[in-house]
Amino acid sequence: MTKTVSKHGIGIAALIRDRRKKLGLTLQDLAEQSGLSASFISQAERGKATPSVVSLMSLAKPLNVELDYFFKTPKGTRILRRGDDPEYIDIDSPVTYIRLSSGLPDEKMDAIHHIIPPGLSFPRVHREGEAFYLVLEGQLHFELGDEVFELNATDSLHFNTHLEYTMENRGKKPVRLLWVGTPPIFGKSFNAKSSGNGGRKSKSKQKRKAKKGGKK
Repeated sequence: MTKTVSKHGIGIAALIRDRRKKLGLTLQDLAEQSGLSASFISQAERGKATPSVVSLMSLAKPLNVELDYFFKTPKGTRILRRGDDPEYIDIDSPVTYIRLSSGLPDEKMDAIHHIIPPGLSFPRVHREGEAFYLVLEGQLHFELGDEVFELNATDSLHFNTHLEYTMENRGKKPVRLLWVGTPPIFGKSFNAKSSGNGGRKSKSKQKRKAKKGGKK
């Protein structure tokens, strides 16, 4: 498959960095409002770390953008999926995402086939909803709350995603992974948070407002 950069013609790293700077947010501001760590955001802006789709959802709200700012979100309805005609999600990522859900008008879940290259890890995140993961091929290291799992082909996990979780391909071969989750990522409403202080106003912003308020 030919990998594309993004619908904007530039990578996600630049999209995050340029939007943050346009809004006048520091790395710490964005970290506190998204719940992602400042170090991860810095690495993501320099192309040194790979944001997951869920972590992009965490960034979208404080950056005041829709998810399709980062990549071309799937459109239309396809109730039948043929194996020889996959619908790739056009995203600037070493991870290959293939959409399996149909895109029903009032869809309650999404299903995505992930192909995760060796050595890749995702940031620790959480959000409202449920997730089901099934390893189709390869070995996957998975952390859920305080528990650690080493998953092999045909192993699965089903859990409430308010628990913090992360995963990593520590093997030498790509991992093929089926994910089914609620609420749908590509629906009209989502609430994604990374572990940390998601949703809180940044302290630096509060200080700036306090200084402005004290001037006469």
